[in-house]
Parts: sequence; C-alpha cells; structure tokens
Amino acid sequence: MSDIPPPGPDATIVESVAHNGKPCRVVDNTGTIERAELERLLADLIRERHFGLRALSAKGSNSIRLGEPDFTHMQFGDRIYRMLLFPYEARLETF
Repeated sequence: MSDIPPPGPDATIVESVAHNGKPCRVVDNTGTIERAELERLLADLIRERHFGLRALSAKGSNSIRLGEPDFTHMQFGDRIYRMLLFPYEARLETF
C-alpha cells in the first residue's frame, strides 16, 4: 500500500467519516480552494462511496496492489487541480 506524504504547511484539511465509519478527509495541498467547495467535494465522495480499499492493477501488470491511489483532475473556478484518491484521503494538488 502506498504511503501518503504529509500535507504541506499551507494545506487546508476537511475531515469527516466515510460510509463505513472510518475517518476520511480532503486535503487541498495548494491552500487555494474555498473551504465550502472542499466540504461539498468530501460529502460527494462519501455519498458515492469512494473511500475504502480497492485493488488496482497497472495496465499490463500481473500483480494487484491494495490501496494504490486513483488519479483524476478537478476544476474549481477557472483552475484545474490534480486529485489523488487514496483509501481514506482525497489530495488536491497543482496541475
């Protein structure tokens, strides 16, 4: 399972509880996204059951690694951010 690096010094962190009762959070490592937007994102991720362990295999690989992050992009306002979804943390970073 991947180790998650600690949040940056200017990060905004919003915490809650996932559908399975475990703590989860959204970390805006840029410190630029409004807290209300982060709270909505976290609520959506919880409602859609995106938190928890998943087994992923890299394309063409024979092995499966538990807890590897999913990668996607999100837009807030006019800016696009990279989102890494770990088992119980969504991390937003510059793109």
